[in-house]
Amino acid sequence: MQLNQDTTSDYGPGAGKGGEVLGIGVPELKLAAPVFGKQSRKLSRSLTTLITTLDGLGEPWGDAPAGQKFAEQYKPYQRSIEAAAGTLVLGLVSIHEALDDMKDGHVDNDELVKGIFTKAARDPGTPGRRGGGDGKGGEHGGAE
Repeated sequence: MQLNQDTTSDYGPGAGKGGEVLGIGVPELKLAAPVFGKQSRKLSRSLTTLITTLDGLGEPWGDAPAGQKFAEQYKPYQRSIEAAAGTLVLGLVSIHEALDDMKDGHVDNDELVKGIFTKAARDPGTPGRRGGGDGKGGEHGGAE
């Protein structure tokens, strides 16, 4: 998957013009987040296969010199290699979740900004006031 590097949001004077402002668009986040989720699942399956297969086979490298050399290099580090791959799985999952949260945050923020600039519906029973008026001067007192 190739992300569109030419698409940037204009968040300031340097955005999209080689400046230092980071522009992140919702479309890119929507594309990137699932990739990290998918790859974390693939890596997790591969790690599970590696662990169960090697542990299930015992020491498959045999007594030949090449097998013994592999065993000398691999066995002392086997659990650290597995743990490191597990850390990579967790890292990919967390990146997926962070990108998803960032996308949701951008969408929520866009909706909030739209709401600020959208006219509120007027209450038909109270001319000149926005919804919810009781016609008695509002929440700060007035004519009763």
